Amino acid sequence: MKPVYREVYSFDKKCYERYKLTEDILMEHAAYSIALEIYKRFPKFSKINIVAGPGNNGADGITLARILWGDYIVNLYLPLGTKSNMAKLQLERFLALGGKVKEECESGDVIVDAIFGSGLKRDLDEKIIGFISKMNKAKAFKIACDIPTGIDDKGNLRPVAFKADLTVTMGAEKLALYSDFAKDYVGEIIRADLGVSFNKYKGPTKYHVWERGDLILPIRTTQNSHKKSYGHLGVLAGEKVGAAVLASLAAFNFGCGVVSIVSHREDINIPYEIMHTHHIENFNTLAFGMGLNNHFDDELEDILTFDIPMVIDADMFYKEIIKEFLKKENIVLTPHPKEFASLLKIVGMGEYSIKEIQENRFDLAEEFSNKYPNVVLLLKGANKIIAYKGNLHIDPNGDVALAKGGSGDVLAGMIASLLAQGWHPLKATIHASLVHSIAGNYNPNYALTPMKLIERIGNILPS
Repeated sequence: MKPVYREVYSFDKKCYERYKLTEDILMEHAAYSIALEIYKRFPKFSKINIVAGPGNNGADGITLARILWGDYIVNLYLPLGTKSNMAKLQLERFLALGGKVKEECESGDVIVDAIFGSGLKRDLDEKIIGFISKMNKAKAFKIACDIPTGIDDKGNLRPVAFKADLTVTMGAEKLALYSDFAKDYVGEIIRADLGVSFNKYKGPTKYHVWERGDLILPIRTTQNSHKKSYGHLGVLAGEKVGAAVLASLAAFNFGCGVVSIVSHREDINIPYEIMHTHHIENFNTLAFGMGLNNHFDDELEDILTFDIPMVIDADMFYKEIIKEFLKKENIVLTPHPKEFASLLKIVGMGEYSIKEIQENRFDLAEEFSNKYPNVVLLLKGANKIIAYKGNLHIDPNGDVALAKGGSGDVLAGMIASLLAQGWHPLKATIHASLVHSIAGNYNPNYALTPMKLIERIGNILPS
């Protein structure tokens, strides 16, 4: 688990005021961190094209040009000139070394984007859009300095962005790097230290990114146990029974001792591993909403009285009664953006289009979590957001292979499985999400099915 931040200017300021470092020192470390990646990956005298902006992000790029000069063929481009004092100073140093500023882009082995750093709040102008378009089309390894140009402080595209293979972000990782829109543009993310230990640089944060190495699996350690030791999950089946079947199989394959599908229908095919009942029994966890439609509407008031953990999904986010479930504890919600928009409308937090949800994912998830601090929210997307007590936990490990009908039902079942096994709702949601994401990294990525995903859950090994 690593911390990420909405902004890092306050940490830079701490370096200047408390640690007596200068802007120049931080800039040298920033540029050298990118240089190290180039030295590691490319032989001497490879051609390095650096496109630098007019401010301090551009100054980082100009500093990089100076560091590499003599070891590589360096082409420096300044499409907007230099404006900040540091950019002007770094350009003087580069020119004193014999460097020259190029006018026309050439082909090269590496392109470094140092046009604009984090904190972008406006759309790019046509000149920069054209430059980025050319950079993106180039057949070269692409490195972004701090954050790809065109990604704003919320992680949205303004309106295009540099498509990096590697982003070297300065000081601390930015939340914007983990937006859904940014996922196709940031590439590998590496954090650069700026002259002090990260422990001295960083501060407290409400935002964390979870990695594969953080994964905890529901490994059984007690031999003297039985099936009910690992929980009895009830999954309510509605109009689309397949959704409940997928959730049930996922839960069973993720360690739950007994899984029962509750259905009012007789004519359904239930896998032999899964129990079938017409009534809600003594379950220690419930999962419902997936494929539910209006089934069980008459029983939702009774379900409200149950003092057990619940995973709520899909159709439940269109029902007014969802507001009552939000008053309970041990509740996990798993909406996709359209369902989240409906949920926000029902609870009086505003009306949003799916586009607006996606452009404000972090803000809206945090706002919802502050209003309902005892509920765990998992907002699905390219990077899942898990919100609890106003803190955001981000799972960026998923793959486009998961963009298939049924993968969300599998996730709901996995979370419910861990709840049934006695895990805390936040812990259950984070680690079920991680396994879901890791299992979803499938090749070829168009061929993953929910049943293959369920099978792969059981093949994930401890880190």
